[in-house]
Amino acid sequence: MQDEENRSTAAAGSAGNGTEAGSDSGTALEERPLEERPVAELVSLLEEARAKAEEHWNQFLRLKAEMENFRRRSERELENAHKYAVEKFATELLAVRDSLEMGLSVAQEGVVDAGKLKEGSELTLKLLSQVFEKFGIRALDPAGTRFDPSYHEAMAMQERADLEPNTVLNVVQKGYTLNDRLIRPAMVIVSKAASGNG
Repeated sequence: MQDEENRSTAAAGSAGNGTEAGSDSGTALEERPLEERPVAELVSLLEEARAKAEEHWNQFLRLKAEMENFRRRSERELENAHKYAVEKFATELLAVRDSLEMGLSVAQEGVVDAGKLKEGSELTLKLLSQVFEKFGIRALDPAGTRFDPSYHEAMAMQERADLEPNTVLNVVQKGYTLNDRLIRPAMVIVSKAASGNG
């Protein structure tokens, strides 16, 4: 008996919903199955769907074109970055070259004052050092320090009783780092313990 009551209550509720839906004709039309709708309404729905599909397709094509343009532009910028990475450095080095050329032209004129030649060379070296400093190139001049195979390359060893073994005695050629990255090790002569002490 309880089951029959529940079924009749559910039926009444669904009948009530149908009445409410019927009162709102716009909602009722949209809830009807497609087979029951008039052809004009179906054509209108189809045209709306086509318009939305075309709009979405056009958005997709625009986004695709934008992505392709972005990819090409990024490739071009990356290529230029690699190609012209040293442009500023090269521009700064031109002043050093100009200074060297002026010194050579003076030397080729004939009589050369050794003092002036020395002074010109010192100025050119100072100019080059300023360019290096500006671009993060640092000289390694490790004379008197402990030998470090990460930054130094031993060219020879000399016995020295007055120094700790593996002390850099002389720098044959300075080393250089670029922003703390080794680009050339310092070529050095290193001390070793004196033999025959005993």
